[in-house]
Amino acid sequence: MATWVKGRLETFQSSCIESWASGKCNIVGKLSIVATPIGNLEDITLRALRTLKECDAILCEDTRVTKKLLSHYGIHTPTMPFHAHSAKSAFEKIVELLKVGKHLALVTDAGTPAISDPGAYLVETVRRESPNTTIEAIPGASSVSAALSIAGVPSDSYTFLGFLPHKKGRKTMLDTLTQLEGTVIMFESPHRIKKLIDEVAARTPNRTVTLCRELTKKFEEVRSGTATELASRIGSGIPTRGEFVVILSP
Repeated sequence: MATWVKGRLETFQSSCIESWASGKCNIVGKLSIVATPIGNLEDITLRALRTLKECDAILCEDTRVTKKLLSHYGIHTPTMPFHAHSAKSAFEKIVELLKVGKHLALVTDAGTPAISDPGAYLVETVRRESPNTTIEAIPGASSVSAALSIAGVPSDSYTFLGFLPHKKGRKTMLDTLTQLEGTVIMFESPHRIKKLIDEVAARTPNRTVTLCRELTKKFEEVRSGTATELASRIGSGIPTRGEFVVILSP
């Protein structure tokens, strides 16, 4: 099956590029930004499943991860890698395919593409290089909205920061965010969560922080307390597994 899919994709790419190069095709392409589950595979919309079945190819952060989802739903659409380390040639190939009228779907390993994700650069490139391409959003799961919905904090307005810088600009960013009066949301990896909460506690020890991990999965966990309290419990009472959504209350 893997060999057949690879051969189908190579033939598909070759024929599309040849048609575009010869000027025989003026059909408008489509790029669908498709949200996928952040954990539980049932958290995907009917529209997303239909799009993944009907499109010509799926652009994946990690094809191995996406194929687990596709296999679960019996979808055999060819996949192409597209991620933060994709070369310029990958962008060019995608634009070429869209220019010959192909329908491509963009997915990440989990959640909504282009949110703290290189998909934003792809959308920007497609708008610039292939302005006739239709770009559509297929909304669905998002760890930001999921975490915010169960955090019990004001959500009429909030600041989303994604992942903080690892080194350059990190101290300045932390000094700024801990002074913000509204709700602040950010992501953090398991091996940096202890450092982040320690840094927040050093600046605003009594500010309430909510930690969400493994959202929608079997071991979903939400912990809330002051920055100081959580700093003392990470690594013992609070596991450091799974990506964290960190919410600072106003």
